[in-house]
Amino acid sequence: MRQARARAHTNFALVKYWGKRGSALNLPAVGSISVTLAGLSTETSVTFDSAAPEDTLELNGKPASVEDTQRVSRFLDLIRGKANLTDHARVVSTNDFPTGAGLASSASGFAALALAASAAAELQLDATELSELARRGSGSAARSIFGGFVELARGQRDDGSDCVAKELAPASHWPLKVLVAVVSDAKKETGSTTGMDASRTTSPYYPAWVDTHAHDLAALRSAIADRDFALLARVTERSCMKMHAVMLATDPALVYWRGATIDCVHAVRELQKNGLPATYTIDAGPQVKVLTTAEHAAAVASRIAAVPGVLRVVESELGPAARLV
Repeated sequence: MRQARARAHTNFALVKYWGKRGSALNLPAVGSISVTLAGLSTETSVTFDSAAPEDTLELNGKPASVEDTQRVSRFLDLIRGKANLTDHARVVSTNDFPTGAGLASSASGFAALALAASAAAELQLDATELSELARRGSGSAARSIFGGFVELARGQRDDGSDCVAKELAPASHWPLKVLVAVVSDAKKETGSTTGMDASRTTSPYYPAWVDTHAHDLAALRSAIADRDFALLARVTERSCMKMHAVMLATDPALVYWRGATIDCVHAVRELQKNGLPATYTIDAGPQVKVLTTAEHAAAVASRIAAVPGVLRVVESELGPAARLV
């Protein structure tokens, strides 16, 4: 038996990724820039065992669904192919946050799986190679291989070899605080992969989403390099709302928000009017992620927690790269 264990952290994009240019290799239609979180993580162990009759997946202490197990098994096939290995694997994965509720569980999950499984298979992969591998499981997982501020390139090659992530700046470059307003623990009705395909084929706003993306990426790179919070806020909110406009115009509409989601947005705008540095973003789910500075984190957290319908506020710093444990 060969075994390894890894921990990876969730991330969320400031300049979003929604839609694919190639499904077989999970290639995004646009690039993205994200932050990795210290406070939300997945720990995964992988054991390759010649006596195991099939791949198994335990998720948060329970046997996973057939669909999730098959998805992991297909991912393990990539690693078995690279390592010339035929053994099946036992995979045990634990999230310290709700799974499938818009908190990027697939990002941390497949990043941890990529690192643990490749180590167990005795593959010697560097961070760039791990990023490319993790992307095959989940587009956002490519970013969770790295810590701090991370950019995933769209890439141009059909084989996906240039569609990899890189660290733009470490967490120490700009130690922002992240507040996650959790408004629902329920699993979302439409998964991201299904939703992206529907938007690409039915949303009239999708072409404009793709065409305006390069400008947002360039602006956010500048904001991060200069630690310009006002610019970061403007670009982050613009990208978020453009993505959700694409979703809302999808047929049928993709509505991931709850009432408290919108109320959190208004609370952040109120904070901004009062001169506090705060900005929001929302992924394909109801939770609201709020960025602010360490100096103002307590005041911003207090205001967000007071929004009716917010179940709890998870506070986090920017986090580290994926690692073996």
